[in-house]
Amino acid sequence: MSTLSFNQITKRFGSLTANDSITLSLGDSEIMALLGENGAGKTTLMNILFGHYVADEGSIEIDGQMLPPGSTEAAIKAGVGMVHQHFTLADNLTVIENIVLGTESLWNWRQDMTAARRKLVDMSEAYSLVINPDALVADLSVGERQRVEIMKALYRDARILILDEPTAVLTPQETENLFITLRSLTDKGLSVIFISHKLHEILAISDHVAVLRRGKIVGTIQTVDADRNGLAEMMVGKAVIRPQLESMEPGAPILTISGLSATSHDKLPLLKSIDLIIHAHEIIGIAGVAGNGQVALADVLSGLNQQYSGALELHNETLTDAGPSEFVARGIGRIPEDRHARGMIGDMDIWENLISEDLRSKQVSRWKTIINKKVAIDRAERLIDSYDVRCKGPLAQTKLLSGGNIQKLILARALSPKPDFILANQPVRGLDEGAIAYVHEQLFAARKRGAAILLISEDLDELLSLCDRIAVIYQGELSPALPASSRTVTELGLMMAGQAVQPTPKNEELYSSVKFSAGGTNAN
Repeated sequence: MSTLSFNQITKRFGSLTANDSITLSLGDSEIMALLGENGAGKTTLMNILFGHYVADEGSIEIDGQMLPPGSTEAAIKAGVGMVHQHFTLADNLTVIENIVLGTESLWNWRQDMTAARRKLVDMSEAYSLVINPDALVADLSVGERQRVEIMKALYRDARILILDEPTAVLTPQETENLFITLRSLTDKGLSVIFISHKLHEILAISDHVAVLRRGKIVGTIQTVDADRNGLAEMMVGKAVIRPQLESMEPGAPILTISGLSATSHDKLPLLKSIDLIIHAHEIIGIAGVAGNGQVALADVLSGLNQQYSGALELHNETLTDAGPSEFVARGIGRIPEDRHARGMIGDMDIWENLISEDLRSKQVSRWKTIINKKVAIDRAERLIDSYDVRCKGPLAQTKLLSGGNIQKLILARALSPKPDFILANQPVRGLDEGAIAYVHEQLFAARKRGAAILLISEDLDELLSLCDRIAVIYQGELSPALPASSRTVTELGLMMAGQAVQPTPKNEELYSSVKFSAGGTNAN
């Protein structure tokens, strides 16, 4: 008997059918991968399971018992734990307060935080998900918040665990440890629904794969019979070919970073004397586990943080006290880490978001004060067409778009002015194979025309396939940026964890200088 059964589940939002008569089952001790493009209906289906949505048709059974629709409490009591794609944390509470929230009776006169802390520490060690229990969630990076969500679900002793992109913040070694843990838990009866766009992870961890396309199940397959290309084609409906990095000679220096240091509001070091030169026709990758300085580096290079020491030079001209608008005006394109919180304003129309960084340009405004709406909408229509944004037009609300289409909007806004330097911070996080290929194509096109690109990513496969050179950031220090061809996933993973890399005969000379010391240089 199946542990979990979806029976003819249908969910509509107006004229959109998000789930179309879906029937699926998950057995004891199984890991089922749920695969599909952005907007295919995966998250909607999981929200129905967890009680956030009520299906228009169909039912769900757990252990042969009908699950009451629209009740998160009933789902949790039935043993369902969910790590949401978009976080459900209280920013004004600490990590441990968020994790225990809702687990104790309202009649308890005080919380037993000692026992909760002990359990959290044990879980943290078991799952290799290190997080400070007393940290305020508002101060955490996107990756750290995702770790808290994973811990919150596991803390409730779930028997059916839904994991939505759970490895995005982990090193390869931590991912491997998580997979080992999941396998040991499934041996004891835990069932897992694993949602990921990393096909190699799906092939490594799942027992079988269910593929959604436009709200319908288009196929299920045993993982032992699956391969990467076949899964991508099932998901998209056609063959997906990711672009390949072409060999190019680097051009003149575009952005020079010298002795860059930054501290937090309470004077803790975030960046420690970082040096880096990025040339035209070059993509440099920054690898690292979330919380090691990537946010601080991105904020400085976006003009969002002007409280730093050291120097930034664009085309040998110093950027002094420059804010975001001046950074954009001087040829810096910004692709932010969090497309929802920082990339777009969901309640605004698409055309409004597309002009949000150049409101004072002659192209969209008269006398830099009055927006020419017709010109702005015409421009938005061209960008929607050029960047293949699937929407109802420039007057549609942005929040109605899928994550992949929102990312295409951000690319259109950031890349259409043809900037000289591009900061691409986690540009494909949470995207499907088709959208990933599209984003990579756009970055390669910018590199080819002469842009310098800094790619911050926690996906080592992405860095190794896109970058000319790769550096690793750990506790605010940056290693030398060495050729990607000299790197391996294992070596990068060790460096991300702060461990020294032992040189090999093949790359002994390259790795002789890889040390995390504030005095090091990356300007090679």
